[in-house]
Amino acid sequence: MLTLLAGTFLGGSMGANDAANCFGTAVSSRLLSWRLAAVLAAVFVVLGAVMQGAAGLATLQGLTRQSPAAAGLAALAAGLTVAGMTALRLPVSTSQAVVGALVGGSVLVGGVNTGQLGKIVACWVGTPLGAMLIAFVLYYTLRLPLRWCRPSMFVLDPILRVALMACGCYGAHALGANNVANVASFLVAGGQMTAPTAVALGAVSIAVGMLLFSRGVMLTVGRGITPLDGFSALVVVLAQGLTLHLYALLGVPVSTSQAIVGAVLGMGLVKGVQILNHRVLTRVLCGWLATPFVAAALAAGLTLIAAR
Repeated sequence: MLTLLAGTFLGGSMGANDAANCFGTAVSSRLLSWRLAAVLAAVFVVLGAVMQGAAGLATLQGLTRQSPAAAGLAALAAGLTVAGMTALRLPVSTSQAVVGALVGGSVLVGGVNTGQLGKIVACWVGTPLGAMLIAFVLYYTLRLPLRWCRPSMFVLDPILRVALMACGCYGAHALGANNVANVASFLVAGGQMTAPTAVALGAVSIAVGMLLFSRGVMLTVGRGITPLDGFSALVVVLAQGLTLHLYALLGVPVSTSQAIVGAVLGMGLVKGVQILNHRVLTRVLCGWLATPFVAAALAAGLTLIAAR
């Protein structure tokens, strides 16, 4: 029961934090309302999880060897970490929280697969850099037809609104496909349910978090780091979706927050580094660095308490 409750709590915390990575830029550029964005994100994250979400389970299941009780404590530690960062309006990495909690709960008994851990950490480093590069390339590629056609704002705004909705839905689909394993792995490891059932329940818990608690982080991502116009917002969301989908196909759950922030930084490079909000960016980077260690410490502490 602990694993089930902690796993669904983690899923809700993830949804509250990660919905921003699909629609935050669209909401902050006022092309979509927050409520519509949350509904679209919830629907498509479920579709992505159910259709392609099982691939990442093997990666996380191969990282550690845990008992059902240890899996529940690790899920609780990860959920508390993500919920705390969400309360601070920081777009943190749920994948980092999950891996940190898994390692923290298992390192005391020597059950960590260091080779698998190294693979995951390498992908963490590649995620923001890859998203930054993709955003940079997409910006100069997609603006070519706009420069040729030179549409008026009355024509361009509706096109951007529809395109942002489509790319946001794609990003939510990729989010579900890539990140539902972060929740489902605990439910499977805890012996609560089969993999398809765990994926479905994890997807629903993520969707509920998106619908209820995602607004604060959406605004941090969308306008806190650098101001974005509609076209730049479109490029950022598409770059994030492509990055996530690539790692979903590789079966490695990575950080949606790192992907979206990397894409936003790509736009900052296009427009000039001087327009970046370095204070907000520093807070985000500190959140990334702290997340796995906080989750690991919580998981280790809960494990020690439970062992007494």
